[in-house]
Amino acid sequence: MKKIINIIMLFLVTALPLVSCSKTNKSTEMKSDVKAIVCYFSATGTTADAARRIAEIAGGDIHEIAPAEKYTSTDLDWTDSLSRSYIEMHNRTFRPALKDSVTDLSEYSVVYIGYPNWWNTHPTIISTFIENNNLHGKTIVPFMTSGGSNIINSEKELKEQYPDLSFGEGMLMNGKSDEEIKEWTSKF
Repeated sequence: MKKIINIIMLFLVTALPLVSCSKTNKSTEMKSDVKAIVCYFSATGTTADAARRIAEIAGGDIHEIAPAEKYTSTDLDWTDSLSRSYIEMHNRTFRPALKDSVTDLSEYSVVYIGYPNWWNTHPTIISTFIENNNLHGKTIVPFMTSGGSNIINSEKELKEQYPDLSFGEGMLMNGKSDEEIKEWTSKF
């Protein structure tokens, strides 16, 4: 009888780690089925830095949303009513041309879309990108860099503009740690 109990104990000690390892591998396999890309527009480099961090932490690919005509510092002067950014942002139907009009997103299920805060929302070039690409059936996750505003208004406007698309909870990147980014990206 003692021998049978020892065999059962040996079996349990050996089998338990295998069962727990099996469960861990299954959840990892499910997560690896999710393929993400980080698409971003960056006028000064701040959002590009944030995009690289997200791509590295989430293990996703990266793609720059580049305008056909690069923005100059004069274009970005938000205090000048004749500047390009001012004109674009005061006509929300304006769609700046993209360097690459269409991006192949077919293999991705999660599309992070990043941008700087312009007039408490997303720049109109983000609308150009969304409207030129097939994002149906994907989870779109916005992220923003800003000198002081939050992402709430931008998320609200994106959801109103594109009610037939699926959006995940966005993030304002200012001051976020790698651990916070990892926790956020693990949701998608």
